Amino acid sequence: MGNSFGRLFRITTFGESHGKALGVIIDGCPAGLELDLELIQKEMQRRKPGQSKITTQRKEEDEIEILSGVFEGKTTGTPIGIVIPNADQKSKDYSHIADKFRPSHADYTYFEKFGVRDYRGGGRSSARETAARVAAGAVAKQFLATKGITVQAYVSQVGDLSLQIPYQNLDLAKAEENIVRCPDPTTAEQMIALIDSVRLERDTIGGVVSCVVQNTPVGLGEPVFDRLHAELGKAMLSINAVKGFEYGSGFEGVKMRGSQHNDSMVNEAGKIKTRTNHSGGIQGGISNGEDIYFRVAFKPVATIMQDQDSVNEAGEAVTVSGKGRHDPCVVPRAVPIVEAMAALVLADYLLLSKTNKLEEI
Repeated sequence: MGNSFGRLFRITTFGESHGKALGVIIDGCPAGLELDLELIQKEMQRRKPGQSKITTQRKEEDEIEILSGVFEGKTTGTPIGIVIPNADQKSKDYSHIADKFRPSHADYTYFEKFGVRDYRGGGRSSARETAARVAAGAVAKQFLATKGITVQAYVSQVGDLSLQIPYQNLDLAKAEENIVRCPDPTTAEQMIALIDSVRLERDTIGGVVSCVVQNTPVGLGEPVFDRLHAELGKAMLSINAVKGFEYGSGFEGVKMRGSQHNDSMVNEAGKIKTRTNHSGGIQGGISNGEDIYFRVAFKPVATIMQDQDSVNEAGEAVTVSGKGRHDPCVVPRAVPIVEAMAALVLADYLLLSKTNKLEEI
């Protein structure tokens, strides 16, 4: 029913925006992983609402509770159950749209598909569901860390304001030093000012989150339909408000000739490398050991503090008024979500890689 992701490192999320809690079941995490609960909570803090003036003012501490799968600080190899209570629901903020369809939301499609609708913040279709993904992704990141694999995302564009510096020339750790999560301080200040001006206009704006995966071993990914970049694309496009995904040279690559785009190969001290990385660390759907980098485009948040034309469940013309607490731009809080989904993909493919060769079994 579309609530599970992954094959060997597999998660199933549950819960609604204004229900009692959100949660995730992680199945397939290897036993013996020393789990740092503070690191999981740190990831939750990066995603939680109410962080700054440019995010929703809903107040959720997003404190996790681990119900199973961990004993004496280590994973047991059995399903890990995590719940995240909802503490600051204001369902009355949505009573005015109980029978109305909000433009560019999932209200109409969910109603037609299921015949019932949880109008409180969108229910299951709300981006609040991603809190469960971040919790699971934090576990996956700790698994990847045992192999030296790192996942780092950052905001590279808000509206038409784009960071022009290549990631290789940035200190990506600086992304956490400002509220918009852009690693270039000058561009970050401009982005913050832009988002704040849009917020004051009672409107919203979109943006781009870039992500870099480093120290990936050669050989992750499966042939044909389960290519690594295809799974990364699916993972990113499953995130609320995502409208586009590109990896490596992406759409810009069409402007190049093959002689410019090809990544020539060299042997550096016994290790095969490429001089350039237009392939984005993936060739034939399989990782080649170079950095994997990609960009994820997020649309403007659909809830705006303005009146909009719509229809109700009876098909009658109505006016929908924006109320409640919402992000003027989703990308600052989307950074840990992008990292989480990338980590879940890499963790799954790392385990799958152990089944590809007889000597690995």
